Amino acid sequence: MADDILSDEDLGSGSAGGFGDDDHTLVTKEGLKKLRDELEHLKKVRRSEVAQRLKEAISYGDLSENSEYEEAKNEQAFVEGRIMELEQKIKNAKIISDKKTEKGGKTIDIGSTITIQNVTDNDEAEEYTIVGSTEADPLEKKISNESPIGRSMLGHVKGETVEVQTPGGAFEYEILKVS
Repeated sequence: MADDILSDEDLGSGSAGGFGDDDHTLVTKEGLKKLRDELEHLKKVRRSEVAQRLKEAISYGDLSENSEYEEAKNEQAFVEGRIMELEQKIKNAKIISDKKTEKGGKTIDIGSTITIQNVTDNDEAEEYTIVGSTEADPLEKKISNESPIGRSMLGHVKGETVEVQTPGGAFEYEILKVS
């Protein structure tokens, strides 16, 4: 059976939200609070709701043809899996903080809020916060450090022009502001 175990190289690199998110889960303080709040909600509220649904479904009798029981069991498995995932992420959480360069300017790192402009297409300037993959939410202008733009911006400072390789081709972005 030891032959069935896959190494990290076999699985490929990168994270898909599982336990292999490298050794650390990179989060901001507010991101860690959200993870803890979700974990608390799952443990205190959702577990009880699922247990009640299971109890109710069992009371219907024959479990072999009981769709309510199957749904409740599936939901219980999802909730317990999410609890385990959150506990692992919280255990391995690494809070991100601002860094300064020797010149006194801020270097872009996880947690930085940046204003950039696509100079290739001459688009309007946009503001993003670079966060770990756990917190990424493009609709809230929070981009992952693993995304093409996030990865390309890391380590740069205001005033630089950075080439970003995306699936749609290469683009140049000017860094207008870093905070």
